[in-house]
Amino acid sequence: MIIIPARLASTRFPQKVLADIGGLPMVVRTAKAVSSIDDVVVATDDELIVSTCKAHGIKAMMTSLTHKSGTDRINECAQLLDIADDELIINVQADEPFIEINVVKALIERLELLKSQNAEFVMGSCFNAINNESAQDPNLVKVILDDKENAIYFSRSPIPYNRSGDATYFGHIGIYGFTKKSLYEFCNLNDAPIEDIEKLEQLRAIYHQKKISMVKVSSTGFGIDTEEDLKRAVEIFLK
Repeated sequence: MIIIPARLASTRFPQKVLADIGGLPMVVRTAKAVSSIDDVVVATDDELIVSTCKAHGIKAMMTSLTHKSGTDRINECAQLLDIADDELIINVQADEPFIEINVVKALIERLELLKSQNAEFVMGSCFNAINNESAQDPNLVKVILDDKENAIYFSRSPIPYNRSGDATYFGHIGIYGFTKKSLYEFCNLNDAPIEDIEKLEQLRAIYHQKKISMVKVSSTGFGIDTEEDLKRAVEIFLK
């Protein structure tokens, strides 16, 4: 199941998930981009988003106004739905209208592998190679990996530090997957100091010694964080 957390009162870009992109609200555009893969539910904190989604044939559920993160929001939604503990939950961000089907499918394939190996904790995400210029952007999260492609650390800083002049940078793609059971476990871990410093909640798993399996993908998609990103997205859909 794909669950899309959608919060209306975004601090940096209020109501951006309802911004029009090629004739559809952003959250609807994102939901339709992945609807061929699995069932899609939008988990939100506002009735306007619920009604907007339903008007376009997208299932949506109200969740608490007090959630700290989108992951907490999808966890509430997953617990309310009548699904098994081992069912996969894919967290697709509402501001990712360009999310590619191959990226979601690659993540699902990795998570299914972890399940077949009876992993106690099932959590995964995606990354791709980025250039040095992109690595300097604090809005683009970087990740470094171990030899099994598990995340060692995520940062808004360019990591690793390029002292040798021969660094390769990997950009984190903000899609996550869990089993329902592992999602619940993650959301009930104590907050970690490093996640509050970097403002990256995935660091909570690493702090508590939980593995995040990372899948390398090819992707040209981008999230919409600013008015400039929205303008770029609209121009792409108008072509």
